[in-house]
Amino acid sequence: MLSPSNTPLRLYEEVTLLALRDKEGTVHFGASYQYGLSAALIAELLLEGRIAVNADGKKQLVDLVDRTSLGDDLLDECLARLEGAKRRGSVKTWVTRLAGLKRLKARAAGMLVRRGVLKEEDGRVLLFFPRTTYPARDPKPEREIVARLRRAIFSGGGEVDPRTTLLVALSHATGILPHVFDKKRLKDRKARLQQITDGSLTGKATKEVIEAVNAAVMAATMAATVAASRGR
Repeated sequence: MLSPSNTPLRLYEEVTLLALRDKEGTVHFGASYQYGLSAALIAELLLEGRIAVNADGKKQLVDLVDRTSLGDDLLDECLARLEGAKRRGSVKTWVTRLAGLKRLKARAAGMLVRRGVLKEEDGRVLLFFPRTTYPARDPKPEREIVARLRRAIFSGGGEVDPRTTLLVALSHATGILPHVFDKKRLKDRKARLQQITDGSLTGKATKEVIEAVNAAVMAATMAATVAASRGR
């Protein structure tokens, strides 16, 4: 079920908009977009009160606390997978697991196509390989997201709401943020970014999501490096 076009964007939709080039409709090079999406799904379920992160010894495990549908295909599939899991998993486990959802990127972009925010265009790479791109149709939602991030990062040191905190953290951890703002300006705000992304401005549960996406991205980068070295 799709939410009406005038409802607020979900975190995973916001991550998608930031990760895509406006004109080309392709993901910015170097962005670990897949993990940003899966972490955004977990974060959204936390914000909606559908899951909780609870300690079990030294581990922080995800528990399903409310199976009520959110009326969103991707989020509801995540709820179904959590409900059907044979055992509890950590936030990192679920971030990694949900990154493997079938056609995750295309489905996330497709939600924005239905909202009228993106266009879907089919083409080919090198004349032979089919490729679907998602250029911008309505730039207003992304402009509003960027303005929100700008206020959080560059406008003093006030409090930041949990949703924006998570968006900053996810965009920073997955390498998307330098495609949104100038790298030098971000470097000048390193202390502020650290304050936001280390979880000191948010609760323990959302801090677990931030830590999980950092760990997942690091693991994926290391795996890619090992694979590349073996292929030489």
